[in-house]
Amino acid sequence: MLSQIKSILGKVSLIKQIAVGLVIGICIAVFFPPAIPVVKIFGDLFVKALKGVAPILVFFLVMNAMAQRKEGSSGSMKPIIELYVIGTFLASLVGVTMSFLFPTFLSLQVAPDTKLAPPSGIVQVLHNLILSIVDNPVAALMNANYIGILGWAIILGIALKTCAGDTTKACLNDIAAGITKVVTWVIHFAPLGIMGLVADSVGTAGLGALLGYVQLLGVLIGSYFLVALVMNPLIVFAKVRRNPYPLVWTTIRESGVYAFFTRSSAANIPVNLSLCKRLGLNPDTFTISIPLGATINMAGASITISVLALAAAHTLGIEVDMATALLLCIVSTVGACGASGVAGGSLLLIPVACASFGIGNDISMQVVGVGFIISVLEDACETALNSSSDVLFTATAEFAERRKNGTLKASDMVPKDEH
Repeated sequence: MLSQIKSILGKVSLIKQIAVGLVIGICIAVFFPPAIPVVKIFGDLFVKALKGVAPILVFFLVMNAMAQRKEGSSGSMKPIIELYVIGTFLASLVGVTMSFLFPTFLSLQVAPDTKLAPPSGIVQVLHNLILSIVDNPVAALMNANYIGILGWAIILGIALKTCAGDTTKACLNDIAAGITKVVTWVIHFAPLGIMGLVADSVGTAGLGALLGYVQLLGVLIGSYFLVALVMNPLIVFAKVRRNPYPLVWTTIRESGVYAFFTRSSAANIPVNLSLCKRLGLNPDTFTISIPLGATINMAGASITISVLALAAAHTLGIEVDMATALLLCIVSTVGACGASGVAGGSLLLIPVACASFGIGNDISMQVVGVGFIISVLEDACETALNSSSDVLFTATAEFAERRKNGTLKASDMVPKDEH
């Protein structure tokens, strides 16, 4: 019986299975609300498994890549990081432009949460980001501090490259392969996980509270879509000179969908690493760029920060000139790079942006409260944009290099199993 089920599922693509899980989750939430706590367990298990395996996966994959790296091998991170920064900055420009075109006003009657402790400024954001690189490696793994995990994995990988024997390197390679196999098992659990996450999200009472923030959500989600479907494709086209949409749709469908429901760039790292492998990208590059992107490539976060900060300014009647708006874009870009790769990680950076307009912490924390109210939908869309862009820009940088070398093919723009 199990073999027959496995055989049937093997003939149906994972995306189609997820679509079925999505529909079932909505049906359960609408027609069988008492079943929500039961199916919610599947969603919690899925996200917990992804978050649990992701730090170990990144640590061993990066360490193995550095230890096995051969002299003169290709895989520069510079063009990818440039795309991350450019994409995040341009996204903040989109958010600011949309805020000027469609000014949003808030009631600001949400009680501030005194337990939240936003950073005091951009200097503190950068200070914390730099210090996290030299965090205790065990603590970095336990707390999913990906900057620290990357730092120690690179250092240990370089050390093993110079002093480890072939047997040790082979063992490290086997461990990395084994953890990758575990990830594939977790990802194949996605249809049930998505079913549980959707049922819980649709069934939550928080959806009713969204009606009071329709315009704010419209500006935010409209900005996310403009970046995902217009700005990012333009960046890809400028680099590879090919139709960008096959790659754009692939990253949205096979990365953004997962990230939408997990609402965590960190939890989506295993999914992105798997997609990069199927796109035939260089593992020496994507094993580093993907976890790095989950930390610093935050186009959606920069939009959220700039739009909510400007909403506060409009509400208080503060005039914002072009110079101040440009400063806000810079602050949003830098702040987004320091945002945590977990659900709602960008919201605590809003007070930093509000400080650019002289808005006090008591008001800005009320704006953060509004952010948490709408986060059930806003944060899901934001994370989908952030995480899918990690793969998009990693692939774009490599495809641009292949174009220069005359080796880029149209079939490179889609995963291998879809050729």
